[in-house]
Amino acid sequence: MRYNRLRDIGLTEEQIKSNLMFTTDKVGDTMVAAITPKQGKDWFGGTPPDLTVIARSRADFGKGSGADYLYTYLRTYYRDPNKATGWDNLAFPGVGMPHVLWELQGQRAARYVEEKDPHDPAKTIHRFDGFEQLTPGTMSAREYDSAVGDLVAFLQWMGEPARSQRVRIGVWVLIFLGVFTLIAWRLNAAYWKDVK
Repeated sequence: MRYNRLRDIGLTEEQIKSNLMFTTDKVGDTMVAAITPKQGKDWFGGTPPDLTVIARSRADFGKGSGADYLYTYLRTYYRDPNKATGWDNLAFPGVGMPHVLWELQGQRAARYVEEKDPHDPAKTIHRFDGFEQLTPGTMSAREYDSAVGDLVAFLQWMGEPARSQRVRIGVWVLIFLGVFTLIAWRLNAAYWKDVK
């Protein structure tokens, strides 16, 4: 996507230049990730996912949207010394991506409890019982949730910037098809009225 598409969400050219671009970039240039796929593979063992694509691909009718998944994913990181990055995630267990927003949220540890399995009393299950805050972040929990909500909305928009226009056109297409069907039905009745 090009930087100038950010005007669609209300940013001015001056805001784009001063807040989002390096000195050599132009407003018409395409946005480029700061990490190359090769660096991602070297540093994390695999290329980090494009979260704009995840926002689109995780959409599942009846079970929530990709934005719901991303919102949960970015809020459920916790410290795990057994992982290579030092982090794990409840929404994506065994995640290879470290928690890049940890300074805002702070460091947390997952708390688990052992309890009897309701289906088999002879077994016990390991159930998640909340987070324990290890170090505070620069944001409160409410501020962090709000910031993640804004970030996820932006990622969802970046995944498909023409979505609102597509939905708007779709409504008009359905209205046209409804009117056309009514006219075709009445024309069919008028054409065949003398045929018995």
